Amino acid sequence: MACIDTSKHQGLRKRMAKEVQGKGISDPVILAALEKVPRHSFVDRLKESTMMETAFVSRIYEDQAFPIGAGQTISQPFTVAFQTSLLELKRGEKVLEIGTGSGYQTAVLLEMGVKVFSIERQKTLYEKVKRFLPEIGYDPFKWPYKLFYGDGYAGLPAFSPFDNILVTAGAPFIPEPLKQQLKVGGKLVIPVGEGDSQIMIRIKKISENEFVTEEHGKFRFVPLLENKAGL
Repeated sequence: MACIDTSKHQGLRKRMAKEVQGKGISDPVILAALEKVPRHSFVDRLKESTMMETAFVSRIYEDQAFPIGAGQTISQPFTVAFQTSLLELKRGEKVLEIGTGSGYQTAVLLEMGVKVFSIERQKTLYEKVKRFLPEIGYDPFKWPYKLFYGDGYAGLPAFSPFDNILVTAGAPFIPEPLKQQLKVGGKLVIPVGEGDSQIMIRIKKISENEFVTEEHGKFRFVPLLENKAGL
């Protein structure tokens, strides 16, 4: 099923990108990616009927999160842009994404020209995104990404090391395997904390055994569960 992307959708994305820019995101590559990815296609209820789209499409392009099923959400655009900005991505880099979710962040990363390895613990979401991304134009034979079903805490050691690692769910601690799967000079961005909010952490790998940790404010994420894959 091809993605329906009208001039109205495109206009709403431009407005959304300007709103995100107004909140401090200045990287033109990130803003351009937000303008390209059809966010409305990632929310199931907007695909059910024209009436539903008329009622909700404008809200989808507001700076807020929305539920996508399996207790997960599609993050608000500013959060997606902010986490992405902390990675300081360069075209062609190899990025591990922990928590595929709806696939929205995956698509944003792809539009920035990086290679994405994304892992999802919820089987229903993994299977949905595996079908869905090609439907809206992200053919895995043309775009550099691989999707995996499994435990995000363990990462993907068989495909490491990675230039950058992005965690899109709140973790109670920083998983050691993820730090070890970074290249020297690489960055891990992860929201850490239990309860209603987490602190956005960026870890830079200085040497094989040396890391620098920075804090970048409070955010709200769904939890990253350890050693557990959901159906």
